[in-house]
Amino acid sequence: MSSIPGSAHMNFSVGGLVLVGGAMGYLKKGSKVSLLAGLTFGGLLVGSGIMIAGESQYHGHALATSTSGIMALAMGHRFLSTKKFMPAGLVATLGAACCAYNLKKAIEWAPSKGD
Repeated sequence: MSSIPGSAHMNFSVGGLVLVGGAMGYLKKGSKVSLLAGLTFGGLLVGSGIMIAGESQYHGHALATSTSGIMALAMGHRFLSTKKFMPAGLVATLGAACCAYNLKKAIEWAPSKGD
């Protein structure tokens, strides 16, 4: 069994939290939007982790950068509107951290101009 590279762990972790959070939003408040957003963004982050664990490190980090960046912007806007840290502020913070980390890794794995 091959080991999962360390750079994929953040995407698996944040993706799993977003999936669970979307499900909890649906179960507690009946929010279909939370469920759909959780499945979409969480699924994309888990998918990016799978790509990173495979042979697509650059593309996996690029996907995670854009996914977490959109998530951070959307939930940051919601946090500024509602002033409630849970869940919007927490998700915005996680998204921003995930975006910054994956951007750094995408730059590291970027193909050289000769490739």
